[in-house]
Amino acid sequence: MSLRVAVAAPFIQNGTESLQENEFVVALSLDRDWFSPDQSKRLIDVATRDGLLERTDDGLEVTFDPAAVTVPEEFVPDEDLLRERSAFERVLDALVADGVEKHEAVGAINTLQQELGLTIEVAAVVYARREGVDVTDLVPIARSALDGSDSEAEGR
Repeated sequence: MSLRVAVAAPFIQNGTESLQENEFVVALSLDRDWFSPDQSKRLIDVATRDGLLERTDDGLEVTFDPAAVTVPEEFVPDEDLLRERSAFERVLDALVADGVEKHEAVGAINTLQQELGLTIEVAAVVYARREGVDVTDLVPIARSALDGSDSEAEGR
């Protein structure tokens, strides 16, 4: 969730859904003093890989409604946002952003993993789909976590 908040902040600040990369970097590094310019660029890479941002000919476009995100006044993102996150972490973030309590999601995912004999990534995708949260972009990553022989679990 904090990745979504950090990504949304520059767009909210500028009242737009598209920004030049340098505007995004300035908003995070100079205006908010959350990251260095290099870290802000790394955040763009992480957010693009996670499907929160898209690079276009005109710059960066946010793939969600930034106006639906609240940036708490005391919010300061953790540098952990700059590391690559697992498919499980990404699904969990999507669930929390959709209003599911984190501890409930983790418990339900763990239960699914045990009951169905799935990897944690696949169990997270199955749970998210059951909750109506769109994690379509993470399905290929979860599938690749399977040994390749469990086609029944893939079709769930």
